[in-house]
Amino acid sequence: MLAPATAIDPARAVTLLTLAAGVALADKIEQAAGLRVDLKWPNDLLVSGRKLGGILAESSGTGDGATVVVGYGINVRSTAYPPELRARATSMDAELGRAVDRHHLLAETLAALSRRYEDLIAGRFDAILDAWRRRAPRASGARVAWTTNAGTLSGETMGIDELGALLVRVDDRVERIVSGEVTWL
Repeated sequence: MLAPATAIDPARAVTLLTLAAGVALADKIEQAAGLRVDLKWPNDLLVSGRKLGGILAESSGTGDGATVVVGYGINVRSTAYPPELRARATSMDAELGRAVDRHHLLAETLAALSRRYEDLIAGRFDAILDAWRRRAPRASGARVAWTTNAGTLSGETMGIDELGALLVRVDDRVERIVSGEVTWL
C-alpha cells in the first residue's frame, strides 16, 4: 500500500523558494568545481567569506494568480565585478585558477534548481531547510543590524524558522526577519 501523499502547501513553498535556490546552486557549484559554498541569509552565495553570487525572487499577484520569478547570478570571471570589490567578492575563475565553462555551469545549475523546485512542490520542506542550515554557519551566533520603522535594531542570529525567516535575539526577545537589508557585523 502506498503512503498518502503529503499535502502541498503553496504558500510555504513560495516562502522557501529563495532558500531552495541557494541550496541548489551551492550544491551544484561544490559538486562541479569543488568549491565549498556557504549561504548567507537570505540570498548570497559565499566562498571563503566573499560573495560569489546571489539570488533574487520577485513576486506579483496573489492567490492562484501569483507568479514568482527567480533570478540568480554567479561571478564566473573576476571581470564580473569592479576591482574595488575584490575584498568582498570573488569569482569561480579566481578561486579555481582556471576558466569555467559558463554554458555547462548554466545547464547544471538550471537542472539543480529544477530538482529543488520538485522538492518544494512535493512538500519536502525539511530537506531544504536542513540543507540550507548546514551551509549557513553565520545564521547562528553572528551579530547583525537592520532597519525597521522604529529605527535600527541589532542582535545575534539564532538560525531560521520553518518558513525561512531569520531569527535574531535582541535583548530578551526574538525578532523574526522576513525581508529587508540585514548588515552582518
